[in-house]
Amino acid sequence: MKRSAMLLLCIAAALAVGTATAAGVEFPPLMQPKGPEHPGKVIWAELVTPDLAAAKRFYGGVFGWSFHDMRMGDTDYAIANVDGAPIAGLVRRPLPAEKPEQPAWLTFLSVPNVQQVGNAIVANGGKQLTSPRAYRLRGQQSVYSDPQGAVFAILNSHSGDPPDVLAAPGEWIWSALVTRDPDADAGFYQEVFGFDVYPLGQGERGDHLVLASGEFARASVNPLPRDNMAPHWVNFVRVDDVARAVDAARSLGGRVLVEPHPDRHGGTMALLADPAGAVIGLMDWTDTTPPAEAK
Repeated sequence: MKRSAMLLLCIAAALAVGTATAAGVEFPPLMQPKGPEHPGKVIWAELVTPDLAAAKRFYGGVFGWSFHDMRMGDTDYAIANVDGAPIAGLVRRPLPAEKPEQPAWLTFLSVPNVQQVGNAIVANGGKQLTSPRAYRLRGQQSVYSDPQGAVFAILNSHSGDPPDVLAAPGEWIWSALVTRDPDADAGFYQEVFGFDVYPLGQGERGDHLVLASGEFARASVNPLPRDNMAPHWVNFVRVDDVARAVDAARSLGGRVLVEPHPDRHGGTMALLADPAGAVIGLMDWTDTTPPAEAK
């Protein structure tokens, strides 16, 4: 994944969403009815893709998502839903022919105050990529990169955050930060978001760590598997059967980056690239306990 490509596309996603207010388009609230906030939790994600129709076919076929289309000026945007509840946004952005770029998912972390957390991000070596924008129903959000270059967004949801319960099939179940120096990057997120950090084990390329808040593990921090990769976030969707979902992904033009294999904490996981190249994870889970529950 090219660092500059991912960075530019994530900024493009935020700017595309920012045109919605001027166009008179309103985004739905994350929760109905309103619920409590869970700071540090991944609560939303947005895909930047050159082919919105192909992305909808792929994610609808693999995860069973349905879509509500929105038009914002000259930008096409779609809300992905699971059982009628919004789960993600997809925005179409053409890729320049002279400078191909990597489509990507942008990860949104819950915060109680966008301005205060944004100031802390910059004070601890991160960079602000877009100014905070407020939306009447969704809330306020902004896009940043951490000190090692991984791009993420923060969101203060006006309607609260998804509850800390086991994700249903089609919902986000886990997130992972893949980075050059897991210890240093975990320290950044700990300082900014107040995470507790727990060791998860050591691999050939460095430590594996867990970020936790509110007695729930929120994400893992892992070393890059290859030197030529750039730091990035990856989000995982729960499915009923990883092998069957992988077969569906292949039939819909996706590629398997990491074949299905047992996760160290239970269940099976795999890593895919959608038809345009955006990376997303799959995980099934047979236990009744959420995989993110901190012990």
